[in-house]
Amino acid sequence: MEKSKPAVKKLGIIIEPTKRKFEEEAVFNPGCWQEGEFVHMFYRALDRDNKSSVGYAKLKGPTKVVQRWKKPIISREYPYESRGIEDPRIVKIDDTFYITYVAHDGKNAVTCLATSKNLKQFSKKGIITAKIEYRDVRKLLEKTKLKKAYFSCASYYERESGADVLFWGKDVIIFPKKINGKFAMLHRLLPGIQIVFFKKFSDLNKKFWEHYFRNLHKYTILENKYSFESSHIGGGCSPIETKDGWLIIFHATDKKKVYRASAALLDKKNPLKVIGRLKKPFFSPTKEWEKEGFVPNVVFPTGTAIFDDTLYIYYGAADKRIAVASIKIEKLLKELKNSKS
Repeated sequence: MEKSKPAVKKLGIIIEPTKRKFEEEAVFNPGCWQEGEFVHMFYRALDRDNKSSVGYAKLKGPTKVVQRWKKPIISREYPYESRGIEDPRIVKIDDTFYITYVAHDGKNAVTCLATSKNLKQFSKKGIITAKIEYRDVRKLLEKTKLKKAYFSCASYYERESGADVLFWGKDVIIFPKKINGKFAMLHRLLPGIQIVFFKKFSDLNKKFWEHYFRNLHKYTILENKYSFESSHIGGGCSPIETKDGWLIIFHATDKKKVYRASAALLDKKNPLKVIGRLKKPFFSPTKEWEKEGFVPNVVFPTGTAIFDDTLYIYYGAADKRIAVASIKIEKLLKELKNSKS
């Protein structure tokens, strides 16, 4: 296994499953919002029937749990959510919180949007990713300058879920501020990571997505290129604005389905421009509780907080528990600036 670089301190598990029905099986992949000394954590909660909802916990400081809801804070309601609400990510722009989450109906996985003013009541806005069948997405990609792996990934979903399966819109994460007057959103069409720009969410209709897929090569910022990401890469935590650019922490998967964490630095004014990128994993599954769980050999970073000069990364460990790791943020930024993509 490749040695992780730069050095990261693993601080251990902070949240585990309980006997409550909605989170008996697993808790993992939390989206986080920091408010002073508190961290609001919205995590994927899995029941014994393999159905997900969103649980809530509040931390004081980076690791101390001071509140935890006994029921889901966001529950399944609609047919497209019937199998689960998964992997929420959260940002705040102006006075509105935006939460993106994956909705699963047993066949299709799409990303939905919910908004809130107070992090207690949420208004669901429906599906925001492309409601286009994968076979049609493949046709739209034919005139792009993309490598063959994009077409292979599309074929995989058709084989596994049927020829009429919709595009699997996952790892969709909004930037925490508008860029050049537009929303910016990380997006994933396997095996790479793309960015979507739009003025308002109502713009995300079929016509928008068809144009986007025809020009996907223009919006693809990161592709899998190193051995530890030989299968694919995908979004992780919400982008962090730093003096040096947008810090992106993402997940990387190899051919053996080992999930690791990596990082990149994007230009602040034009995030399509990559300043630097780690050539080795940020951190990898090395602990027993990262190697064994609902899905083995997984560290999946999805949330962050910053206390003093330290960045804390919250992640799903083996799709079973929530753990946290830390690093001096300047050390990471320095490494990225010295690592040309």
